[in-house]
Amino acid sequence: MAKLYFYYAAMNAGKSTTLLQADYNYRERGMETMLWTASFDDRAGSGTIGSRIALSAPANIYDESVDLFDAVGKELRKRKLDCILVDEAQFLSQRHVLQLCEVADALGIPVLCYGLRTDFQGKLFPGSAALLALADSLIELKAVCECGRKATMNLRVDAEGHAVAAGAQTEIGGNDRYVALCRRHFFERLKESEARQLSLGLARK
Repeated sequence: MAKLYFYYAAMNAGKSTTLLQADYNYRERGMETMLWTASFDDRAGSGTIGSRIALSAPANIYDESVDLFDAVGKELRKRKLDCILVDEAQFLSQRHVLQLCEVADALGIPVLCYGLRTDFQGKLFPGSAALLALADSLIELKAVCECGRKATMNLRVDAEGHAVAAGAQTEIGGNDRYVALCRRHFFERLKESEARQLSLGLARK
């Protein structure tokens, strides 16, 4: 019986690299795959899954208008499919996740999703929440905090390295970047940022 898998981790844990390795393993055995990534994530180029170690592969793109079950069904009429791999799965909608459940249950094709669990404020992404609730198998990939402990949180920092505590949940590109931290150091950095903002505010008065 085919399953829906959710591989999740903090930033820089090698999620895309792991996906591309899984894709390679399938294809090396003569099996057919179908890759997907979010339409607005163009860091490696539109319709491309890229990793930090310079591996990449072309992929189909999804947005709110795409019905993943229908798209996979259409592709099945052209060729056999042995696995569906989805990158940036935190950006899936609940509707997308239900469609991927149907791919596994009705079409009998394993679906492997890779993404973040929480955003820079420690809140679940909608896609991640749906996958945590509905996936058959949950697998945590390990990232490492600067202290050596397991990193589970994603801290957004500005160009000067200061923690950013507010803003849009999704931000591709821009001047901000992300740091994977353990829970303890995540909250310590946020408190430092709050104290800094308060100090700056008092200095302006």
